[in-house]
Amino acid sequence: MATTADFRNGMVIELNSVLYSIAYFQHVKPGKGGAFVRTKLKNVLTGAVVEKTFRSGEKVDEVRLVRRPVQYSYNDGQFYYFMDQETYEQIPLPAATIGAEQLEYLKENMICEAMVRGEQPISVELPFFVELEVAETDPGVRGDTAQGGTKPAKLETGAVVHVPLFVETGDVIKVDRRENKYLERVS
Repeated sequence: MATTADFRNGMVIELNSVLYSIAYFQHVKPGKGGAFVRTKLKNVLTGAVVEKTFRSGEKVDEVRLVRRPVQYSYNDGQFYYFMDQETYEQIPLPAATIGAEQLEYLKENMICEAMVRGEQPISVELPFFVELEVAETDPGVRGDTAQGGTKPAKLETGAVVHVPLFVETGDVIKVDRRENKYLERVS
């Protein structure tokens, strides 16, 4: 058990059988009445953010999650299989646990981080920056724009990112998956 005095960013707590990570908190002492803590909590599984206010000194259940490296192996249509890099066990996870926005960037042999509670994986987080091959894009024509123009490019995993005109099919590019944004051409 922890109290509101123990709150820190990134701390994981359990409320109504749902795991939340504290994204923001602020202790407030109004002129009248008791002190309280305003928080923004991020659902560990879905990523949804909710705001909640706690009375000062209120007790909450703190959850210890361990981050372990896992490697994506394959998808059988129903589950995505990851191999624990420490124990070499196969961990099957449904698509909902990984999240649709992350699945667009998931490719075979990618090293990810699993958040584990006890022995049960709760979620998987892909690296923020991924290197993927451009599977399909229109040819860029020099002189089409007065400033640096962009065009859509479909990546090997199916994600679509806007890239500069000089990027061609077959190039490997680095993408920030959180913002769905092109960063640089790798090769």
